[in-house]
Amino acid sequence: MTTLTAAPVAPLLDRLFAAADAASPLASPAFASMSGEERYRLMRSKTGYRALYADLKAFALPVSRETGRLLYLLARAIGARSIVEFGTSFGLSTLHLAAALRDNGGGRLITSEFEPSKVAQARANLAAGGLADMVEFREGDALETLASGLPETIDLVLLDGAKGLYADILALVESRLRPGAVIVADNADYCPEYLDRVASPLGGYLSLSFTDEVELTIRLG
Repeated sequence: MTTLTAAPVAPLLDRLFAAADAASPLASPAFASMSGEERYRLMRSKTGYRALYADLKAFALPVSRETGRLLYLLARAIGARSIVEFGTSFGLSTLHLAAALRDNGGGRLITSEFEPSKVAQARANLAAGGLADMVEFREGDALETLASGLPETIDLVLLDGAKGLYADILALVESRLRPGAVIVADNADYCPEYLDRVASPLGGYLSLSFTDEVELTIRLG
């Protein structure tokens, strides 16, 4: 058994994913009333994301179950000890990553979330999973919270916050990425700037659209 597949983490994740499945963002009047074009514009925006995500603060907006399992597998495979997460939400992805750190023998996960109520919920979930000691929560805009105080080397980065900021967040952490560091970007198609950056032959990355939702990238040596 691993930390991910044993109690208390496994039943906690089952409960959290079930709750997320039962509460679609489309239940939010503000979101449901938007046209598809308007949703797309806000998802790509570098300025309008605050209002959008504030309207959706009651919703978990998690990675998929498969992506969560992928995060755990990748973190274990590379022996990650230092992880940065952009977009904590209710902490479902955080639980997967923290479980991997525990099973790797320890480490530090820095996770950033600007919505205070979600930080509180994520803290409670990590405590319930017995993994709070693996995680440093940073509340506020990630362009500020991740601008300093990062570890000397970073093994893995998860991008799952405001999609339009992916390239900006990459720029903040880039100098700390070790050769072979893994970056997982959820719904990266909303940030063409990010995709162009990691796809550039001269950019120092090798990238693959792993699924319809996930862009998987490694930092080259």
